[in-house]
Amino acid sequence: MDLTILNWIVYDWTQSAVALGILNGCRLLPVFFFSLFAGSIADRFNRKKSLQFIHTGLFLTTLFIAFVISEGNSTITLMTIVTLKSILMSFEVPIRNAYLSDIVSIDMLGSAVTLQTTIINVARMIGPAAAGLLLTYYPAGDILLLISIGPLIGLLTLWGMSDARKADKERKLSQKKTVKETLVYMNSQPVLVSIVLLSIAPMVLGFPYTTMLPVLAGELMEIGPDGFGLLLSVSSVGAIVSTAVLAWKQPRNGGKWLILSSLGFGTSLVLFTVFSDYYLLAYLFMFLVGFVSQFYRTLNRIMVQMKVAEEYRGRVLSIVLMDRGYIPLGAIMVGFVANSFGAHSAGIFMGAGTIVLTISILRSNRRLWKE
Repeated sequence: MDLTILNWIVYDWTQSAVALGILNGCRLLPVFFFSLFAGSIADRFNRKKSLQFIHTGLFLTTLFIAFVISEGNSTITLMTIVTLKSILMSFEVPIRNAYLSDIVSIDMLGSAVTLQTTIINVARMIGPAAAGLLLTYYPAGDILLLISIGPLIGLLTLWGMSDARKADKERKLSQKKTVKETLVYMNSQPVLVSIVLLSIAPMVLGFPYTTMLPVLAGELMEIGPDGFGLLLSVSSVGAIVSTAVLAWKQPRNGGKWLILSSLGFGTSLVLFTVFSDYYLLAYLFMFLVGFVSQFYRTLNRIMVQMKVAEEYRGRVLSIVLMDRGYIPLGAIMVGFVANSFGAHSAGIFMGAGTIVLTISILRSNRRLWKE
């Protein structure tokens, strides 16, 4: 909800697409600068206390953003606070994911990851629509005051949770590990490296479809905002269904299904592009895009959680969870293809590129297929 409101306010204040780009840069750039450090924090310090500190900061920064918007202060002030909040989120995501292993048993860890992903997907589907509806009737500052209740609830929930800690021996091992030792550990785990690479490659070439969807909808399907919104909803429904499937039953041969879902993601993007003139088929393939992309992404995170050694969990997860920051980088490349060769070429480029990279990673380590 807050992202929708911030985009609306910044554009309303500036009437500038460049300002929107800067705003999203303020949101995503901290991921690259702070995620690895956040992973180190997750391994070295008490995760629950770290999350309590972060959620206190998220609550206060959200209140400050609400105040800035209500008072109509400068865009620079707003973007400064957004950057500060994004830095906190860069720490929150890897620490929260690492904390899952503290509060659930290893045999339930996969289900916990799936449940968390399902909740996030539902929020992503409902949040923008709810924000748009509320903006029709209430000032943006008041809505953000309401949104600030979210981190406050998270903070109160953390206070009520058990202070689960790793064994002292594992804690001491984590504190002694350096970045160099982490890289040496990953180099000794070729399957884990392949899984991590598969968390990055499709994000660079495949997931920019979320950014390019207005171009694909307008140039390929020739539909307006209503049709574009329906495409987003269909993709979101596919994502929610996939996490429900994984929550119901996780595949035994995770590596095989990880490869197949990544290949299916690329293939469904190609099929959507090729059959975009046929509306029913286009919406069907967009459902498949949402389904297989989220299936691959969730399964990837489950496999990382299950494979990584406890003393390296936070650091490795911080690399995997930088994936959301790769989308804008890929969007620049895909946008260049769209501007130079057209939307059809961009769609094929995303799908075919995802397929080629997935096959390349598999060929570099065929053991992944048997994991």
